[in-house]
Formats: sequence, structure tokens, C-alpha cells
Amino acid sequence: MRVLIVKLSSLGDVIQTLPVIEDMKACLPGVTIDWVVEEAFADLLNQANGLARVIPCAERRWRKSPLRRETRREWAQFWQTLRELPYDAVIDFQGLIKSARIARGARLTPRGFSVTYANKSDLCAYEWPVKWLLQKTVPMEKKIHAVARYRALAARALNYESTGVLQQMPSYPVVAAPHERRTGVMFAHGTTRLDNEWPFESWVNLGLRLIQQGEILLLPQANDSEADLVHRLAEVLGAHAQVLPRMRLSDVLSHMANCRAVVSVDSGLGHLAVALNLPVVQLFSQPRIARAGPVGASHQCAVGGDHVPSVDEAYQALTVCMAAGSPQ
Repeated sequence: MRVLIVKLSSLGDVIQTLPVIEDMKACLPGVTIDWVVEEAFADLLNQANGLARVIPCAERRWRKSPLRRETRREWAQFWQTLRELPYDAVIDFQGLIKSARIARGARLTPRGFSVTYANKSDLCAYEWPVKWLLQKTVPMEKKIHAVARYRALAARALNYESTGVLQQMPSYPVVAAPHERRTGVMFAHGTTRLDNEWPFESWVNLGLRLIQQGEILLLPQANDSEADLVHRLAEVLGAHAQVLPRMRLSDVLSHMANCRAVVSVDSGLGHLAVALNLPVVQLFSQPRIARAGPVGASHQCAVGGDHVPSVDEAYQALTVCMAAGSPQ
């Protein structure tokens, strides 16, 4: 059986979809899995175990200049690559018109089918026309965690929900070998949403508390705005704060795997820390914890949600998570 996953973005949603790979491998012996993803995230998926092909799609870039000759040439090359192999199942995990369009364009085997969600779930993106664009739809609970939603869609579409796999903790096929001794706490501060941000002064105060305990702080950056923030943080926090250079997601993965813990806003890097099974505290400044926060692990938690979390809340939560033990 060959299955195509269509999940283009964003980084956090792509990471939270990863457990479906492990579920499929456990329940469908011999399954082959391909994935269509935004080009910015292909580097990370290439580090995931269990994927046969990662097919990059530059939909975000192409839509900025749809009439350019280069754009049309790259779209044509993408469709050619997508249709090279036929699929027994094409699953649109995004539930948007842009993702359904791609799922609809994939080549199917004679008994193959395409499928997406039948309805919207709370706090999850969904565009209702997708139910008419693909061949099958799967009903979904109104209130459901994002990871459970992705896993349930695959299990119901591929008829393995009855195996009990969904009652097991999600397993992420992302592995990065840590050094013998983990060092540093990473501040994963970056987010594309203003309502996800944590105040600069709060990062400073939390950083000072950790430095007083002898911790080294690692400050990643992905763009000019994040670079400005981390350099301002480093100026205040001093030599115990290390600004990391801009790097590919696969390199961020390696750096993060060697951390003692991660403090994150509701963002892709926070979900990457969860996938790596690190001690992690996610800071939610909006009511999305039930939909996106870490679940089921004593060394991972979320704070806030109905309010912007305080420094005391973040510090106490991090103390609990780190005391619960770093994974071996």
C-alpha cells in the first residue's frame, strides 16, 4: 500500500502530524508513505524515519508571483513529480482548498481514493468546500487535540482505528543523537502570530533566574525580527546567553536535541521539543492549550491559555518538568 500525506504547513502542524507515520507503520505492514510539504519544512521531514519521498511544494512563494514564467515552470515540475507514482490513499490533513487541490491532483491506483475531514473542529483550520473536492470525508469530533485529530483522520480513512493504536501515546519518528551531556535551556521565542508572543521583559526575567542557577541560555533566530530580539536579550543577559546563528531546521533539531530543556511559545519549535521528548514548557497567551499543548508526559506541560503566563508560572513549571527527568 502506498499512501500520500498532504500537509503543507505550518511548522508546528507538520510536526504534530508526524505520529501518523508511526501509526501507519504499526498497523499497515509494508506501507510506503510519501509527504507533500512546503519547501521550508522539507529539510526537517528528510530527518524523519519512515518516509519514502518528501515532495517539496513552494505554494507560499509561487502565489506571490503566479504569472511569472519561473513560477509556472516550477508548478509544472511539481505536478510532474507528484504524479510519478499512483497512490492507494491520498490524505489531506490540512483541510484547506489549497491542500485539497494538491490531493485531488495526485494519481490514484484503480481502487485508490482521496480523503479529508467532513467537518470543522474547534480552533482548527478548515474550509468547507474541501468536502466536495475529494472523494471521501471522515467525520471528526468538534473538540479534539490537533495530534489526535490527525491520527484519527488516518486511522478512520485507512480502517485501523479498531486496533487500539489511538489509545497509545503518540510516537514521533524524529531522532537526533544527543551528546553524552545535555547543556543549556533553549528559549524558543519565535512565532508568526503576535497573539502568541511572550513579553520581552518576561524572557529577560526568566533568563536571569535560570542564569542564577548556572544555566546557559540558547537563543535561536530565523529572521531579522527574531535576530533583533535575541541580540537585545543577549545584551541584557550577558555571557550566559548564546545567540545561535540562523540555520536549517535539521540543524535546529540537532542543537535542540542537546538541550536540557526548552521554553517555548505556541510555535513550531515548541512542538519540535515535544517531538524530541525533551522537558518543555509551552507558554500560551491565547486559549489553545486543549488543542495544541503537550499531553500525557510529566516532563512536558503548558501554562497560560486564558491569560498571558507570568514569569513565576513559567519558572515553576520548568522546575517541575526538569525535575521529572530528561529522557535517556
